[in-house]
Amino acid sequence: MAVKADYYEVLGVTRTASGDEIAKAYRKLAIKYHPDSNPDDENAMLKFKQAAEAYEVLNDPDKRNRYDQYGHAGVDGQQRQYSDAEDIFEAFGDIFGGGIFGDIFGSGRGRSRGGRRVSKGADIKVQVTLDLEEAARGVEKTVLFDRRETCETCQGSGAAAGSQPERCGRCGGHGQVVQQAGILRVQTTCPSCNGAGVKITDPCRSCRGQGYQSRRVELDVNIPAGVDDQMRVRLTGEGQPSPNGGPAGDCYCFISLRRHKLFERDGEHLILKMPISYTQAALGAEIEVPTLVDGAHLLNVPKGTQSGEVFKVRGQGMPDPHGRGKGDMYVQTYIEVPKKLEQRQEELLRELAELEHTNVSPHRKSFLESIRDYLFSSGDDENDAVKEK
Repeated sequence: MAVKADYYEVLGVTRTASGDEIAKAYRKLAIKYHPDSNPDDENAMLKFKQAAEAYEVLNDPDKRNRYDQYGHAGVDGQQRQYSDAEDIFEAFGDIFGGGIFGDIFGSGRGRSRGGRRVSKGADIKVQVTLDLEEAARGVEKTVLFDRRETCETCQGSGAAAGSQPERCGRCGGHGQVVQQAGILRVQTTCPSCNGAGVKITDPCRSCRGQGYQSRRVELDVNIPAGVDDQMRVRLTGEGQPSPNGGPAGDCYCFISLRRHKLFERDGEHLILKMPISYTQAALGAEIEVPTLVDGAHLLNVPKGTQSGEVFKVRGQGMPDPHGRGKGDMYVQTYIEVPKKLEQRQEELLRELAELEHTNVSPHRKSFLESIRDYLFSSGDDENDAVKEK
C-alpha cells in the first residue's frame, strides 16, 4: 500500500501555517496543475487531486487537529472522493473569489448541460436536538424548514402564462461568455442573464419571474445510534433547487445533545458519579447502578474502597455510529456524608471514633507522625532564627 504524502508538504506550508497561507498555497497549486493547463498529463491531475485533498483537511480546524495528532489515520474515510477537476471546483471554487480567478478555466463550480454551466443548489442546515437516550438508541425525527419549490403557476419557467423565456442575445443561450486577455482565455458567467441562458420579458406574477416559491417542508430523518454533539446527518438532494438546472443541494441535520441529569459523555464512553455510604466503602457491598438504556446493573464495591475510585462496566457506553461496537461506562464512587444522624447512628459513630483513636492504622499513624515532625521542626527553625538575631 502506497504511503500518503504529508499534507503540509503537498501544499508547501509549515505546520504552523495560518488558514490564509494554506488557502493561498492551494490556489497557486490548483492553477498550476489544473488539467486545462496540463492536457493528458496524468501526473498533473494526481498533484491537482492531492492538493485538493490536503486543502480539505488542513482548511477544516477539526480535521486539521485530528491530522496533527494522529496523521492520516485520524482523517481516513472523511474526505470527499474527487472523480475529476469539476468535482474539486464544485467543492472549493469559492476560495478563488470573483473576477478572473472565479471562473478561470471555465470551472464555475458546475457541470455543463446543453452547452452552458449548471451549478448545484445551496445546502440547507437544520438543528436537531436529542436526549442522550435517543442518541444511544437511534431515533426518527421530523424536521421542518423552508425551501424553494417549483412555482405551480408557471411550472418553474418564471414566465407569465402565454409567454416564453427568450434566449439571451449576449451569450446565445449558453449562459457563459468568453473573454480574451492576451494569451489567457477566460470563460465567465454571462452578466446579462446570470448564467440562465434565457431572459424573461413577462415575468410570472406568483413568483415574480423566479420560477420558485418558498414553502415549508416536513421531512422524517433517521438518526443513527451513537451520534454525538455537532455531528451531522445528510439528506441528499433535499436542499435548495439549482438556479440553472443542476442537481439540488443537500439538507444537513446538525445534532445537539441535551445535558443528562446522571450521565456525562466522553466520546463513546459514559461517566456516572455514584454516591456510596461510609459503611459500604469500608465493608464492601453490591450496589445497583443505573445504565443508560439497559436498566440497573449490579456493581461489586470491594472492601476499603476509597472516595473517587473508578469502576469500569464494559459495553454500557455509547454505540459507535458506524457500527463498531460500544464504549464502556465508568462509575466514579464518592463517599456521601449524612448531614443529619439519628441518635443510635451517632452513638455508634462515637464508639467507632474512640476505637479509631486507640487503634490507629500504620499508614495513618505514619502520616500523623510526619505532620507532627513537620510542625515541631518548623518551630525549632523559627527559634534558631531568633537566637541568631
